[in-house]
Amino acid sequence: MDEQGRSTSSDQPILYVLDTNVLIHDPNALLNFEEHHVAIPMTVLEELDKLKDGKQTVAAECRQAIRLIDKTLGDASPPVVESGVPIMRVNGSTKGFLSILMDKRPEPSNLLPQNLNDNIIINQLIDLHTRNPDLSVILVTKDINMRLKARACGIAAEDYSTDQLVDDVSLLSRGYHNVPGSFWDRVSKVETRQDHGRTWHRVQLSELLPSVHMNEFIIDEQGFVGWIKGIKDDELMILDLHQEPLLHQEAWGLKPRDIYQALALFALLDPDIHLVNLSGAAGSGKTILALAAAIEQTMVTKRYRRIIATRSVQGLDQEIGFLPGTEAEKMEPWLGAITDNLEALHMEDENTHGSVDYILSKVPLQFKSLNYIRGRSFQQSLILIDECQNLTPHQMKTIITRAGAGSKVICLGNLAQIDTPYLSAPSSGLTYLTERFKDFPQGVHITLQGVPRSILAEYAESHL
Repeated sequence: MDEQGRSTSSDQPILYVLDTNVLIHDPNALLNFEEHHVAIPMTVLEELDKLKDGKQTVAAECRQAIRLIDKTLGDASPPVVESGVPIMRVNGSTKGFLSILMDKRPEPSNLLPQNLNDNIIINQLIDLHTRNPDLSVILVTKDINMRLKARACGIAAEDYSTDQLVDDVSLLSRGYHNVPGSFWDRVSKVETRQDHGRTWHRVQLSELLPSVHMNEFIIDEQGFVGWIKGIKDDELMILDLHQEPLLHQEAWGLKPRDIYQALALFALLDPDIHLVNLSGAAGSGKTILALAAAIEQTMVTKRYRRIIATRSVQGLDQEIGFLPGTEAEKMEPWLGAITDNLEALHMEDENTHGSVDYILSKVPLQFKSLNYIRGRSFQQSLILIDECQNLTPHQMKTIITRAGAGSKVICLGNLAQIDTPYLSAPSSGLTYLTERFKDFPQGVHITLQGVPRSILAEYAESHL
């Protein structure tokens, strides 16, 4: 079984041909095909070359992919580059081959018109398959339409799924377990102790909860809220969180509307939690909770020195432009959600607009483009990343690794609102993050419940 999940029935390696969007999605993709042969068409190298310049997010991925291809090919001669160079692994061994797919057709049989790069690649593969009918050729691309065209032409095509950890996002952890009735009905043995004003329960379950992970919450219908802080076989170490104090928390005047918002606010305000991942439908309160907690911890408790706010949208994959204005001024239209929520926090003030301007002048809040986050390191900062569902797993890693000493990262997203053409809910960086960090001792994930913005919004949600 190779990393793409394909069973190989014969000893003959498969030739995987990578499209440009695969190398942009994961610049290290060519290392993930085990013992098989990876080919990169010359057309793809040309596309990478066109995209590698500039400060766009995509340019950095292109440069990284080109460097890895160059390192792998090394000083191999042209005939070897065409036939396949052994891929050197981290442990010093070689496994699989990398080649550049050249178009050397004496009489090209163009099934598709040659005006598109996608068609050039597919025509090349049709010819390759015709000349080598025994060779198993598979096109790997994130472009659904290209996969459809390739299959229509008789070429096997599939998505790049190495970093896709779940097939169905409904299987993702929600960050809590709703238990019908009383949680204690499931407990066969319990030891309770008090420690610095906190109540801990060491419980053995007679009826196991499905897929329990560190830092998940247990909520039952009797009002019990527990926080899982240790797991060993059928034994759980649970911190008892009383529901009343949770619901009466406050951050910058904001109080949670339900128990799920209360748990999110609890995690946002906990200094020992370094990563908070909030997902949920539009209007569930993700941004306003994060913003209120961020202002509280920079203005009141002074836990963090500044707030770094950014978001991923397609427009930000391009440069923010050369028109007059600072980076913050150019970023402001993209970060309207931040200022909208600031207004909501100060709705009761006599002059809402004045309050927002005052807060923006006093709070150390910096709007940053994702293009300029790469290579930075933010110390004692609260890094707020909105629209995480539009990030690839590789981009997610790039941003989260920017967190320096004493910093906290808050990721917000809604998997139902992906705007990037080559991403789906299972392949989104938000899904990848949720799955990879589900046992991180200093991380909390909460899926917030939809809170309708208005009667109109609720009706539109169900009828449009």
